[in-house]
Amino acid sequence: MSAYNRVTPELIAQLKEIVGAGNVIHDDPEKMEPYSHDEVFEKGYASMPEVVVKPSQTEEVARIMQLANREMVPVTPRGAGSGLSGGAVPLFGGIVLALERMNRILEIDNENLMTVVEPGVITNELSKILRGEGLFYAGYPLSLETCFIGGNVAENAGGAKAIKYGVTSRYVQGLEVVLPTGEIINLGGKRLKDVTGYDLIHLLVGSEGTLGIFTRITLGLLPLPPASVSLLVPFKDLETAVKTAPRMMIATGITPCAIELMDSKCVEISCRLINDTVPYQQEAKSFLLIEVDGTAQQVENDYNALADFCLENGALDAYVANTPSTRERFWNIRKSISDALKAYYPGNAAEDIVVPPASIPPLLEEAYRLAAEHGLECLSFGHLGDGNAHIHLLPDDNIPEKQWQEAVDIILTKLYRMAREVGGTISGEHGIGHKRKKYLHLVLDETELALMRKIKEAFDPNYILNPGKIM
Repeated sequence: MSAYNRVTPELIAQLKEIVGAGNVIHDDPEKMEPYSHDEVFEKGYASMPEVVVKPSQTEEVARIMQLANREMVPVTPRGAGSGLSGGAVPLFGGIVLALERMNRILEIDNENLMTVVEPGVITNELSKILRGEGLFYAGYPLSLETCFIGGNVAENAGGAKAIKYGVTSRYVQGLEVVLPTGEIINLGGKRLKDVTGYDLIHLLVGSEGTLGIFTRITLGLLPLPPASVSLLVPFKDLETAVKTAPRMMIATGITPCAIELMDSKCVEISCRLINDTVPYQQEAKSFLLIEVDGTAQQVENDYNALADFCLENGALDAYVANTPSTRERFWNIRKSISDALKAYYPGNAAEDIVVPPASIPPLLEEAYRLAAEHGLECLSFGHLGDGNAHIHLLPDDNIPEKQWQEAVDIILTKLYRMAREVGGTISGEHGIGHKRKKYLHLVLDETELALMRKIKEAFDPNYILNPGKIM
């Protein structure tokens, strides 16, 4: 890795010339502190920038990168800072390139079912506007209220509806990208087919801001389904709930747009935070939150078939949410789990291991077993339908921090190795960043890692863009 230079007063003056003095933050620790971390729960992943710069257009981003590359100053691109991998943290100081001012929806093309946006567009704001057009963007994650489209693309974000609609990469049709050396390239567009040369778009999607900075994004859209219904299904134990999902789809022939798992601890802390309750909260050890969409008649047939299957296979009940208010209530419990974890268990270790869906039961069983073996408490939730489990190891005031960290490292190493053995990997949607990079060798062999390093060097010969991430 290259040796980096510090940000000098001369460089700050040049940055102010590019974006305007009001869009450069330096010598103000209080204002820079929010840019020193993302939403990683654990301690020790923050790092302060030397300067924060807020461009408003592609040409400004290009000039900043040309300057940084020439002066050998590291640059960390940043969206909303809602990531869970330390990916937007400036490990080597330098420049944080905050894209919050590049927040325009440039076009909604109803005829081609496409939208063109800047990276700082909040995913939820786009979704609201598209809804008014009878359209929807299906690649969004559950953090859509706060996250930016640019961050979604950088992380190849998934979410609750990935089982039916796939993840972000399915919908990225075009990218305008500023390279680490300052050149601007345009990839793809509104065409649905393209085998002209290498597929650089999908090399960049999920590259975590290490290969280029997205300044314009073209996304594919879908017609808004006219109806949707959710089911909240309590189970007496976790194993029965987890095994129900794949059997349910095979038996009914129905692919729900979401099958979310919540163990009883998740439901308890979420309901405590938002002052709500659910039926069977005391008796049930786990809950499935299932959603179907489509035409009104199709949805009614689907949710009845799914509810019947669950009841015949160990569910304690099946509660139908067929109005917007009841659907929102059920989903609010699921969405509030992360906020409850921050509130009640700050510093917990949050992972998002992904395995083939049929391997979820043994993975979760091993996670709880290992946690108990080390005297830790574990909880789990996540996207059961696509095999993406959010496993959290909770801190304990009675266990010294060093001992807790050592236990977490042992547990994660074993879980990651198990994931690889069954065909899974260490992150389904949160990314590697600098939180998981020390574990990457557990799931990628040296040939793959060497190839990734060569790709990084081809895009970024001076290693100035988001250094210290992934590898």
